[in-house]
Amino acid sequence: MRRIAFTGVRHDTPLYPSGRLIHFVSTTPQAVAYARGKTVLEADLAAFSGWQEQEPARARRLVGYGIHSMIAAPLRARGVTMGVATFWRSQKPEPFDDDDVSLAEELVARAAVNIDNARRYTREHSMAVALQRSLLPRGLPEQTALDVAYHYLPAQAGLGGVGGDWFDVIPLPGARVALVVGDVVGHGLHAAATMGRLRTAVHNFASLDLPPDELLWHMDELVSRIDQDEDTDGAVTALTGATCLYAIYDPTSRVCTVARAGHLEPVIVHPDGEVEFPGVPAGPPLGLGGLPFESSELHLSEGSSLVLYTDGLVEDRHRDIDEGLELLRRTLAHAGGPPEETCRAVLEALLPERPRDDVALVVARTRVLDGNRAVSWDVPADPSEVARVRAEAARTMDEWGLAEEAFTTELILSELVTNAIRHAGEPIAVRLIRDRSLICEVSDGSSTAPHLRRATTTDEGGRGLFLVSQFAERWGTRYTGSGKVIWTEQPLPW
Repeated sequence: MRRIAFTGVRHDTPLYPSGRLIHFVSTTPQAVAYARGKTVLEADLAAFSGWQEQEPARARRLVGYGIHSMIAAPLRARGVTMGVATFWRSQKPEPFDDDDVSLAEELVARAAVNIDNARRYTREHSMAVALQRSLLPRGLPEQTALDVAYHYLPAQAGLGGVGGDWFDVIPLPGARVALVVGDVVGHGLHAAATMGRLRTAVHNFASLDLPPDELLWHMDELVSRIDQDEDTDGAVTALTGATCLYAIYDPTSRVCTVARAGHLEPVIVHPDGEVEFPGVPAGPPLGLGGLPFESSELHLSEGSSLVLYTDGLVEDRHRDIDEGLELLRRTLAHAGGPPEETCRAVLEALLPERPRDDVALVVARTRVLDGNRAVSWDVPADPSEVARVRAEAARTMDEWGLAEEAFTTELILSELVTNAIRHAGEPIAVRLIRDRSLICEVSDGSSTAPHLRRATTTDEGGRGLFLVSQFAERWGTRYTGSGKVIWTEQPLPW
């Protein structure tokens, strides 16, 4: 065994010091107490009845020092023996008796329960941390819209426990990127597991390319169902809610659309160093059900930073949340540098020495796809305009050095624009984006969803989307406030 603690009225005793690894002889009181699970009393050490076999020379020094009796009590809790507590007496001439044994057993029993609780909590905390980290992003996806740095720190064991904080960076069609940060109510394995469910749900809803307010509405429905299921089961305390902020940034328009459900609003750091809380409407936390969410459109200059965080960063028992937000504002105003440096400066200024709650922080600096990488045209609802669109696309592809991809691009745009003119309504627009892939977008004023189908040999139409799906690597539809956008992606040769 290893001695992990030692104290007494005197500190110059010849007893083994703390940290010493001790191999107890089987006849010693400590070994007997551990093996049998019962307290052993040695009322007269000077009789050398066997306890001295551990180390005879040290035993004689102990007796010469004045130590004359000893109690060895096993540390037992919930059927597990975790160690042995040894009591030595030197100053009082009376030896330990049965009353001292009873007192020692009571003290050791209480200590054993506390030690076992700490051991169990530490194990659960370690499991929760491992689960939490396995569910969080292990790296950032490849995208060109934002320069992102992030930091996640679980709460210290024994203070708050691992919570349900999470964040995400999700590439979307059209070179856009979604930023997510959220917080599940509660701590421990349950909060971490629920966080994983919500993060997966956000990914699924994001794949449908939903606007932020609509995505939060679906998340609200999901959390309500989780609460109902757990409340019916009765085995787990109901979730009672979560908070979430969802933002979509478009590098071609420099517009960031944000909605939040009970979460702290983001912070914008403009290129000139001005720090702004943009006043995004605060929707209710997820799980309350039935209440609407609102989106805000933020126009961001190139080089602006969008800072998302959870309440563990700004709220602490030594300061209220308003003081934390003001400290965050002052820190961001003087931080400067790339997102990684900003992230580090914020943590050094605001993070307590031993956080009582999880902390998630995301700093995203905006980039812009200028006219050299994105072009757009309005298209009148006239079939003759299809030829002009093809010509404009060919000229643009040639300017971008993508002449070999021009034919495929012309074919895709021809089919999509023709469908928009025939089956949708104005306004119709075309946008080409040269990002990590070549992106074609055709927007129109109709919310009717296109359907891919296989035309029969006698059909005169119905092959447009099928051809598009064959030539494009990916394609899909997203809906806007005025209609929809059909997009395609083609791989680039580099």
